[in-house]
Amino acid sequence: ACGVPVQPKSRCPKTASQRRPETDNQAMLTLDLTDHAAAYQALLARDARFDGCFFVGVTSTGIYCRPICRVRTPMAENCRFFQSQAQAEAAKFRPCLKCRPEIAPGLNQMAWTVMDASRTLARQAAHTLDTQAASGELPRLQEVAVKLGVSDRHLRRIFQTEHGVSPVQYLQTRRLLLAKQLLTDTALPITQVASASGYRSLRRFNAAFAENYRMSPSRLRGDVKPDSSPHSGIAPDTLQISLGYRTPCDVLRLLKFFAQRSIPGVEVVDAVVSGLRVRRTVRAGAIDASNSARAAWIAAEFIPEKARVLLSFSSELAASSAALAQAARRWLDLDAAPQAVDAMLADLPGESGLRLPGSLDGFELAVRAVLGQQVTVAGARTLAGRFVQRFGEAVVTPWADINTAFPSPQSLAAVPAERIAELGIIRSRAGAIVALAKAWPDLQPLTLAPHQPDALIARLVALPGIGPWTASYIAMRASGWPDIFLPNDVALLKAMKQLFNTANQREADAVAERWKPWRSYAVMHLWNSLEKTPQQPQPEPT
Repeated sequence: ACGVPVQPKSRCPKTASQRRPETDNQAMLTLDLTDHAAAYQALLARDARFDGCFFVGVTSTGIYCRPICRVRTPMAENCRFFQSQAQAEAAKFRPCLKCRPEIAPGLNQMAWTVMDASRTLARQAAHTLDTQAASGELPRLQEVAVKLGVSDRHLRRIFQTEHGVSPVQYLQTRRLLLAKQLLTDTALPITQVASASGYRSLRRFNAAFAENYRMSPSRLRGDVKPDSSPHSGIAPDTLQISLGYRTPCDVLRLLKFFAQRSIPGVEVVDAVVSGLRVRRTVRAGAIDASNSARAAWIAAEFIPEKARVLLSFSSELAASSAALAQAARRWLDLDAAPQAVDAMLADLPGESGLRLPGSLDGFELAVRAVLGQQVTVAGARTLAGRFVQRFGEAVVTPWADINTAFPSPQSLAAVPAERIAELGIIRSRAGAIVALAKAWPDLQPLTLAPHQPDALIARLVALPGIGPWTASYIAMRASGWPDIFLPNDVALLKAMKQLFNTANQREADAVAERWKPWRSYAVMHLWNSLEKTPQQPQPEPT
């Protein structure tokens, strides 16, 4: 099931008498897939709010689609409805080549808002399998169960109850869909596709593909045409994959946030004819610790008319394509459910479809957060620019203005704090950066566990020079945790005073309670309320 707002709402602030009671904040229209007639009506409407929330299998063709698929609508008696791709494939349906279920937005973000313990454990296990499928590791369910603090038998039971498939079936679907995406969007050799999708044996990969999709990988590659953009062709060896998202999406606000904090030489936001784009370097090991040989580059181009992002990246990341797709979804918040968020934040100003900006490199974000302590955004950007010029690594990219990768935690761990302080950085913050670099091997796994923000925050505040604000900011953006209300943030408290006449942090926290579980998005709306309307950059000359 997937919750969507009952009706569109105004994005204007409401008076106290107009605001809904807190208990009404949960009022959602829920689609029950056991109600065949209701599910079929959602399919007929091609309602984008349900994209990724359910899939429809067509018995006359043996194919399953997203609810927004533009092919001829099947007859109701030929439709079967599933909550996930894994359920559809377990029922022997194969994915549509047109709407491409593998690029549908996920439900990962909504999973962590569930309070039921068994359901939360099952979704945490699914997240672990998603991560391991992308990394190519071969997980043992017993190890996953130990990590979650339950027996493997109990985990199998609650996983089957929540997802409708076994963990093995779920993992198989994730890997095959990753392979389908790489076969469709890239020219990677099939051996590399198999490896990036988690298959150690090409024979096993071919057999699994043929058994589930009733065609060979090479035949699928010949039957589909990859997405392309005439303005995205950058270099002959550039790789591209497509990622879907739910509309509305306030792309302008998202990329404006990145542009204001972009580090010179590392990241640039600009416009192209088809939309807006962010280009940046990626340090070695930031995306995939097992692929840490060389730094690389990536460009994400939004294509609004298709509700897709075209992700272009250098060949150094070829072996990590699957992990990169997962990281990019978190970076650009592509799995967000905007109507669900907007419904909760009805009393805040701003446009619909606001996204929570993430990060491709949690360590870079953490250092940037330390540099931003008690200084303006522009001041922190200046310090970050000096920092990268001194300690960064040169990278060859297709663009002259993108040429440096952020320094690695390994290199910074060996740098005396005095050398960092020479750049005009306060000595205590320089020491905090070194401490952060030394602790990063233990911290990085926590940034990849979106259901454990408290553990990450606790480990961060134990480091010298890192307080609750910095730790919470890192958890909010590096982990994409949607329910953080930053403590003692000057701009946040100013916005709260203007809109709700709060006098201090305690009163602000009390007001923010009604925005759970989307308080991180509330933070973004409140920050934006202090700014003027962003102006769209002009397209680059052709």
